[in-house]
Amino acid sequence: MAITHIAVLGAALLVLLCLPCAVAALVGVDQLAVRRAWAHRRRRDAPLLLRLDRQLSGEAILPVPLTVVCIEQIAADLRRLDRQRRSGPTTCSQRWLAEVVRAYDERLQMASRCLGVPERLAGLKGAERDVERERVEDALESAGLSLRSRS
Repeated sequence: MAITHIAVLGAALLVLLCLPCAVAALVGVDQLAVRRAWAHRRRRDAPLLLRLDRQLSGEAILPVPLTVVCIEQIAADLRRLDRQRRSGPTTCSQRWLAEVVRAYDERLQMASRCLGVPERLAGLKGAERDVERERVEDALESAGLSLRSRS
């Protein structure tokens, strides 16, 4: 009877030890199939990509300027920076707060240019800049841009 128990216990331990290896092997086979499919696709698309690269290198293509940003991205940046300048860790560090306010003012200027709102943030400092910032925020909101997050 004891030998039967030892054999059953040994078989159970062997299954428990081998089960993770079997699962890993099955997962690895799936990943290997995906890699093979991508390699096949890469070999299939290589001539087309080379031909496209040759065609594009022969023509003068005007690069898109990196400063062009859509108004939705500017608005999202303004909302994020507004949250950061009003609360959070920026209120503990004057240097960090100054950088967040500088970035916020840059985004306000970008949004003003996009929507045709006049602004004079660049030449002002101190309280005058704060008043101009409030005026520009109100003008942008009246132009339809949501500057405050809803949460």
